[in-house]
Amino acid sequence: MSRQIITSYVDLLKEQLDALPAETVEDWARALQKVWREGRQFFLCGNGGSAANAIHLANDFLYGVSPDEPPAMRVLALPANPSVLTCLGNDIGYDAIFSQQLETLGREGDLLMVFSGSGNSPNVVEALRTANRMGIHTYAVLGFSGGVCKSLADHVLHFEVDDMQVAEDLQVVVGHMLMKWLNENGRGQ
Repeated sequence: MSRQIITSYVDLLKEQLDALPAETVEDWARALQKVWREGRQFFLCGNGGSAANAIHLANDFLYGVSPDEPPAMRVLALPANPSVLTCLGNDIGYDAIFSQQLETLGREGDLLMVFSGSGNSPNVVEALRTANRMGIHTYAVLGFSGGVCKSLADHVLHFEVDDMQVAEDLQVVVGHMLMKWLNENGRGQ
C-alpha cells in the first residue's frame, strides 16, 4: 500500500503539471518584470504551508532573479515577521494580518500574489479585497474549488486538485517558473 501512495501522488502531480497553462505563467512573469523594472513592491502571502512557500519564494525573487546584477525585486512575504503577525492578530484580529500590512506598505501599481489551498482563508480574502481597493494588481495560485479568492483575484491559476500537499507543491513550482523566467530575461526595457 505504501508504494501506491507514492505513485498516486506522483500521478496526481504530473496530471496537474500537464494541465498548467505555460502562456499564463509567461504572462505573469511579464507582469512581475514590469513591477521589477518600475521599482514597485511585490507582496506574497498565504497560511501554513502556503505561508512557508511565500517566504521561500520571496527569497528567490529578492536574490535569485538577479544574483549577479542587483538590485533584484522589491519583495515582501507578509507572513514573514512574527512580531508583526502577533501584534496585528492580537490587536485587530487574525483576519487583518495581511490587509493591515498592505494598507501601510502597499501602493497603487504594486503586485500581490496569494497562495491558498482552499481559497477561503479570511486573512487572504481580506488581503485581496484591500489590494483591489488600493489598485494593487492581484494574482492567486489556488487549489480545491478556488474558494472566494478565485472571484477576487485579477489573475488566477486554479488547480482543481483536492489534495493540500499537491496544491502547495504547485505554488512552489509556479513560483520557481516565474523566478527562472525573470532570471533569464532580466528587468527588460
